[in-house]
Amino acid sequence: MGARHAENLRSAESDVTAHSADFKKELGLRDLALTQILFIIGLSWVGAAGKLGPAHVVFWLVAIAFFYLPSAAVVIYLNRLMPLEGGLYQWAKLGFSEAAGFMVAWNLWLYVITNTSEIGLQLTTNLAYAIGPSGQWLSSNRWLITLTSLLVIALLVIVSTIGLSVGKWVHNVGGIIMLTIFAVLLVLPFVHVARGEMREYHPLATAMPVFSLFSLNILGKLGFGALGGFEYVAILAGECRSPARTIGRSVMVAAPLIAIMFIFGTSSVLAFVRPDQIDLIAPIPQVLSLGFKTFGVAALVVPVALALLIILRVAQASVNFTGLTRLPMVAGWDHLMPRWFTKLHPRFKTPVNSILFVGIVTLAMGALSLIGVGQQESFQLLFNAGGIFYALTYLVMFAIPLFGLRVLKPAPPWWLRLAAASGFLMTLLYVALSIFPIIDVKSNFSFTIKIAGVIIAANIVGVGIFAAARAKRSRE
Repeated sequence: MGARHAENLRSAESDVTAHSADFKKELGLRDLALTQILFIIGLSWVGAAGKLGPAHVVFWLVAIAFFYLPSAAVVIYLNRLMPLEGGLYQWAKLGFSEAAGFMVAWNLWLYVITNTSEIGLQLTTNLAYAIGPSGQWLSSNRWLITLTSLLVIALLVIVSTIGLSVGKWVHNVGGIIMLTIFAVLLVLPFVHVARGEMREYHPLATAMPVFSLFSLNILGKLGFGALGGFEYVAILAGECRSPARTIGRSVMVAAPLIAIMFIFGTSSVLAFVRPDQIDLIAPIPQVLSLGFKTFGVAALVVPVALALLIILRVAQASVNFTGLTRLPMVAGWDHLMPRWFTKLHPRFKTPVNSILFVGIVTLAMGALSLIGVGQQESFQLLFNAGGIFYALTYLVMFAIPLFGLRVLKPAPPWWLRLAAASGFLMTLLYVALSIFPIIDVKSNFSFTIKIAGVIIAANIVGVGIFAAARAKRSRE
């Protein structure tokens, strides 16, 4: 039985490698490391952590120890074992079953769709900060939000169709902007102290955390929510140079930088904004506006910085969108989606039909999310639902070293299984608590019902699609 499973695994790997041979190998270590930073650093997470006040340092360290480092170890292990286009989809399929792989891809696809569909709301909010008080209406104008989404998604479709020869530079520029913005954010409180506008600033000053449902909710978000994402670039393994080596190295390069940016970035937020006044949608524009308020001519930096944040968010959306378009394609290779999704552009060798389909669905999701709810509630509804879709894929990923691939020898080492167990439990905490909002909404019960209903209904649809695809394939 073990020999047969191993042979099937090698056969599946060979089939994926054959399909990937058509792709251009555009991504190297630098590209992957900057993409890791760009994808994982969510600008809103320093705001969510800031809600904890000075105790955020303790919570960040706990999240790093029990989720961040374990997830990095598991991703490096699985990628070395299976450096295949499709990433986590392939890991789950070969580690457990085709059904597990499909449902992982389905939930990952839904996560990125909901995440990318927020682009119009986030860009108009950042633009409102850049203009100032007279521009606040921009972030609540639904027609403008929808138009912004349409323009950005059209741009993403074009860039994705051309391929990573252009897309990687969009991602690289985004990663550099991310590093620059956080460098400014981290230095800003020290400048205020030097100017005498702030009496003192101790970025690592902390307080004993108060454990409550709210603080555990934030801990789950700081663990899986903020620090998850190392596995995402593995979706593009077939378009990387030496993926078994370079993807793992990109994790090791990016991990310490990301940890520093999150911890010190949250301290900078708290230096300028009280926890109860933090804007969860755009905490960094909020801090930059306050931080440069007293700088006179230097205040011109603020609109420039906020414009860079807009470019940065578009670059993040490009990473999301690029990986997202590969999932229907690899499922099509396994005849679980129509072959239409596997068609490559004759010149650029990109999945052109999948790109177009994802663009249309993303735009529709963004428009639907604005119906009947407030701005912050709309953001949290999309944010929580998308996060849970993503977390379900991580539960499967952490389960692979624990319960999957058991027929392979040697078995995963004990320390990797321990890391996987820690990551699994932290992700489970996130799932259990993310159905509750952390901002004021019209009805907590209604919010929770919406989240649970969306997750359950979406996965029922996924199971139905998989069952129909399997039945159709068996008849052919």
